Amino acid sequence: MFVPLIDLADASQASLANSASYFNAVIVKGSVDQVKALVSQTQSTLYWAYATSVEEATQLWDAGVHKAIFSADVYTQVMAELEGVSVERVAVSGSADASLAASAFILTDTAQATELASNVTLLPGGGEKNVVVEVADSVSLDTIAALGKKNVHVVVPASRLTTEKTGDKLNLADAFLATAKTDREDGLYTTIVVDEQNKALGLVYSSKESVAESIRVGEGVYQSRARGLWHKGLTSGATQTLKRIDYDCDGDALRFVVQQHGAGFCHLNTRTCFGPDNGFSALESVLKSRKESAPAGSYTARLFNDSKLLRAKIMEEAEELCDATEKNDVAWEAADLIYFALTKCVSAGVSLTDIEKNLDIKARKVTRRPGNAKPKWEEKKAEPVVAEPAPKVVEKEEGRIEMLKYNLSEIDQKKHQELLLRPIIDSSEIISRVTPIMQKVRQGGDAAILDFTRQFDRVEMDTPTIKAPFPKEWMQLDPQTKAAIDQAFDNVYKFHDAQMDKETLVVETMPGVVCSRFSRPIERVGLYVPGGTAVLPSTTLMLGVPAKVAGCKEIVIATPPRADGSVVPEVVYVAHKVGASHIVKAGGAQAVAAMAYGTETVPKVDKIFGPGNQYVTAAKMVSQNDTSCLVAIDMPAGPSEVLVIADMSSNPVYVAADLLSQAEHGVDSQVVLLAVDLTPEHLAAIEDEVHKQAMALPRVDIIRKSIAHSYSLSVKTVDEAMAFSNAYAPEHLIVHLENAPKVIPMVDNAGSVFVGPYSPESFGDYASGTNHTLPTYGYARMYSGVNTNGFLKHITSQECSADGMNNLADTVMRLAEIEGLDAHRNAVAVRVADIRK
Repeated sequence: MFVPLIDLADASQASLANSASYFNAVIVKGSVDQVKALVSQTQSTLYWAYATSVEEATQLWDAGVHKAIFSADVYTQVMAELEGVSVERVAVSGSADASLAASAFILTDTAQATELASNVTLLPGGGEKNVVVEVADSVSLDTIAALGKKNVHVVVPASRLTTEKTGDKLNLADAFLATAKTDREDGLYTTIVVDEQNKALGLVYSSKESVAESIRVGEGVYQSRARGLWHKGLTSGATQTLKRIDYDCDGDALRFVVQQHGAGFCHLNTRTCFGPDNGFSALESVLKSRKESAPAGSYTARLFNDSKLLRAKIMEEAEELCDATEKNDVAWEAADLIYFALTKCVSAGVSLTDIEKNLDIKARKVTRRPGNAKPKWEEKKAEPVVAEPAPKVVEKEEGRIEMLKYNLSEIDQKKHQELLLRPIIDSSEIISRVTPIMQKVRQGGDAAILDFTRQFDRVEMDTPTIKAPFPKEWMQLDPQTKAAIDQAFDNVYKFHDAQMDKETLVVETMPGVVCSRFSRPIERVGLYVPGGTAVLPSTTLMLGVPAKVAGCKEIVIATPPRADGSVVPEVVYVAHKVGASHIVKAGGAQAVAAMAYGTETVPKVDKIFGPGNQYVTAAKMVSQNDTSCLVAIDMPAGPSEVLVIADMSSNPVYVAADLLSQAEHGVDSQVVLLAVDLTPEHLAAIEDEVHKQAMALPRVDIIRKSIAHSYSLSVKTVDEAMAFSNAYAPEHLIVHLENAPKVIPMVDNAGSVFVGPYSPESFGDYASGTNHTLPTYGYARMYSGVNTNGFLKHITSQECSADGMNNLADTVMRLAEIEGLDAHRNAVAVRVADIRK
């Protein structure tokens, strides 16, 4: 089999990070922080990563890395320290000594590797030792196949791999299948499809083409013997997200590990082709169904809505399990506890897959906690009286939410550049998924929108559009909410109205030559308002108000529908206030396509505004590049981000709150703290507040993941901080400095700036008056945030008198001669000849 190798320092290899994570072994080169970020991004625990010490290896293992790779020299030095570490977790490069306590050997000599592979032994826990070779010459499929027959795996650098079907690089699927076998005349591979708990969903067939397509799009794609390429669930909505792909020990049966969506894998609408589901996954499905449909006031509804009741039941069943002694009683009480524990998980939106991912990470860890119970659960025992108490041992808190830490004076230029980069976004892969969706909407119109809404949002609707005037009953709000929206509307309107070009600019550039510039609104604009689990009237305001101020004749708002097909009343109310003509009940790429191309009920727009996830951003960029639809966009966008600059005058509580206000947006959000000459105690106080406040927030699970790849950077001066900030070009810049207003002239690149301790980013998000739709991902270097001018186009005019013509004619005729454009010269010459008679 082949083993992909990703160099995390090479940005050009980033696009393969997700695709490579589908395989059972991937070698990665990079710093510990880079590897941690990759594990966090892909959630894969199958990586092999290089380590230069046991301490570094421990960090990698604890992060979820499968094997730490030691050079032969380093391994010799740390052998004693590795005692007690499972052989399965250790790989050695540069040594063919089969007696070493390692599960994999990475060599550069093919003959040496072949000889070692002929004598491999089984590992104590099962499986065999892996022999891997890095081939000096360009790797070919024949090389992978030939060495595979000798039980030697071949390293293939990501620079030589691709998900595309053409070019001089190896296709990932071809490399993967180079050592697979099939005895079928049609060349198809028998394929077992399983879920993330390894439960069999069904038996299918795969071809080289279907495996390549599956890896390319990240979904379950197989080969139908009757219909050809089969995108699972494309018509039924029961799609699959690809998680892993491998084959059995003989190489003659493929296994696809997928996340199954919709009713299930089988055409009979059961989860598996082998009958009804059972066990944990069946219980999870039942609980999800009960959460949605439990009658009001029923016991099940109370469990989901009364956290105190659910807590009491979990504690009750845990105690009964602890008290049980007989086998049948232990099993019975354990089942009860699992039922209520899974109810808690479903209530919080946690799936079995989420639980298993955490178990996988915990299983990879080699660092162990002391194993003591928390004080309130410990059985109290009488302690002998001693003259002085023993010093208290403070253990590092498990699961602490904390940022990475760096010091500007201690990092090299390479690390400095790395810190300016954002988390990897594989735009090519996302665009390849988005483009077919957009084409189907272009061709199928409203019917395609309804199909995609049914598939992706699980919502059945008769029409994708609501047309103004909107019924009053659709925007019923409590007085407090209505007053808050009205206040925010007034502030945002006032600030954006002040930006409006209300007078024509007139300049006489020379006697008789008058130039002018005037603005006109873009006639039709589309505003994308994200939805999902959030209610976002603020985004509707930030996009709708400047469109109204500019005087756009048609405002179309697109936002995902709720489960019943309706739109949240807050958004409908704002749509009414800004004068929107239509609300499109759709999200994602299909909503962007509807506005870009137009459908039977959705007007085609001239420019699309608004934030969104990676798929929305990709769809906006695809539409902008499609000259057939003639649509512009406001800006490219990436995950939300904030950079906070703080000195000793800052309040740790405020600083931590500002960092978390962006970290909760999504797992790919990034927050950065520039600590200006802070004492260790002051920085520690901020870090403590980050953890304390995060643990009290409902979106703590999202924050835990986003904070993991965020960082603080200690600097000595404000000048250093501002230089780094301008290079980073943050979406939001928050300034907690003693003389905060004085640094504003130093700001060159930022989406929006929040000055001083009483200017939280939340004010800009909602109601201060500025716009919260801002450039991210470093685009603040060349883009502005959404503003009134974005909804306008500026037209210039010029008017010349006879004197003006006479004064300017010679200049223009000479320039036209230089460029060889005689018709341009003639247009002036015929006129000036009359004037000069």
